[in-house]
Amino acid sequence: MRIVAGVDGCPRGWVAAVWSDAGVEWRVTPLAFTSLLDALRDAEALAIDVPIGYGPDRACDLLAKKKLGTAHNSVFLVPSKPVLHAASHAEACEVAHAAGEKGISVQTWNIGARIIDATEHADARCVEAHPEVSFLALAGRPLPTKHSAPGLAARMVALAPVFGDVAALLATAPSRARADDALDALACAWTARRVLDGEAEHLGGGPTIAY
Repeated sequence: MRIVAGVDGCPRGWVAAVWSDAGVEWRVTPLAFTSLLDALRDAEALAIDVPIGYGPDRACDLLAKKKLGTAHNSVFLVPSKPVLHAASHAEACEVAHAAGEKGISVQTWNIGARIIDATEHADARCVEAHPEVSFLALAGRPLPTKHSAPGLAARMVALAPVFGDVAALLATAPSRARADDALDALACAWTARRVLDGEAEHLGGGPTIAY
């Protein structure tokens, strides 16, 4: 039985949509990336919504921004390793500027520990995914922001041909995961299945974003 997993961040950890011939099973894991890998050791492919690889010259980020157009603000430009290892956001901006890089956004800084952990511990099953790129491929167009009712509804419609009754799936999602977290995990699971089937497309070279 083929098993894949789509993974998105959630408060204090990760939420995974584990997809097999039997359907979707939800799992929530602690923040440590090794805990995530251990909990998903039965999955043959993992598509994860977190950058895997340091910048600042990640072509995949720029290509994802270009592909998404007006929705590009959902793509974070990943800085270099020294920037992410700074002690504070202010220090990270100083390190970036000293190295000739752009300042790091607060949003990127807030997920810096996840980026470091994933980059240092991802195994051969792991691919980087970006849910908005996956949703673009599923729907054929950029969707409204996921932080709105129309955006959530559009994502459910896009996922329905793949997963069936998405509302029922969301009703069984872990309480720690918000609706948009669970939908992103499902989009990543779709990407992981495409990777396993050899059908995925990839943005960039070196670090890539699969969809």
